[in-house]
Amino acid sequence: MSPPLADEPVESADEEAEPLTEDEYAEYLDALGPAWEVIEDHHLEATYDFDDFADALTFTNEVGELAEEEWHHPDIHLSWGEVGIEMWSHDIGGLHESDFVMAARMDRLYDGGGD
Repeated sequence: MSPPLADEPVESADEEAEPLTEDEYAEYLDALGPAWEVIEDHHLEATYDFDDFADALTFTNEVGELAEEEWHHPDIHLSWGEVGIEMWSHDIGGLHESDFVMAARMDRLYDGGGD
């Protein structure tokens, strides 16, 4: 049995990597929580809901710490009671396995499992 996606390493795409196709990313997407969707075969998007601004800010900071640890940075949109995330591998201009690993780790943070 393979480990959960959130336990996989975050590995940067090498210079010759191509963005994942729909067939290639489908299994990774299925492993994520329901908040995530792939937009135009280019990036992942999710919106996480919170009871207030403080909780949303706390989550935003946790995602920021994770991004710094892994050196893989999402676009984060913070508003009252909501955090939006956009994730893709900028160096290949599309999706890579590492984007899905990061998304799974964000799901884990949101569910209170830490990382």
